[in-house]
Amino acid sequence: MKKHLIAALVGATFMLPVAVNAADYVIDTQGAHASIQFSVSHLGYSFVVGRFNEFSGDFSFDAAKVADGKVNVKINTNSVDSNHAERDKHLRSADFLNTSKFPEASFTSTSIVDKGNNQFVINGDFTLNGVTKPLTIDAVAIGEGKDPWGGYRAGFTGTTSFAMKDFGVKMDLGPASANVELALVVEGVKQ
Repeated sequence: MKKHLIAALVGATFMLPVAVNAADYVIDTQGAHASIQFSVSHLGYSFVVGRFNEFSGDFSFDAAKVADGKVNVKINTNSVDSNHAERDKHLRSADFLNTSKFPEASFTSTSIVDKGNNQFVINGDFTLNGVTKPLTIDAVAIGEGKDPWGGYRAGFTGTTSFAMKDFGVKMDLGPASANVELALVVEGVKQ
């Protein structure tokens, strides 16, 4: 009798609904499937636009449970590229990114809020130039599905901005150039 009861309980356990977890993805940085671009006003007349060529990261995402998602990104600050070698050298200096002391920037999400219509607010901690502060990213889900190579992908865009002085940037470029705008494209491959 005990054996039948134990067998019944074990069998019933397998029939209980299993909690669906968010899927884990690795950001696909090969072939420009993901990018981190920045722009800063140049004297209020134009913009300096650039990117970080080397970064990595991962995220968890379930469209039915957006709040359970997570995002982690690491950026090699030495990979800054504004298409101007002398400016990039200056951007790596202690005046801006101080890459010899802080070769990595990072973002770790603390919460994700579903705003509906495939729009999200991703709150997190951003570390740049040795300073960590909260940062909010406005994100949009572009789509998800199978790829031609037998994998599964999900893609998003995001935008955010921050004041350079908040992250210990010493160089003062004037009020028109105080903030950095970031434009993010993220495509992840399901693991």
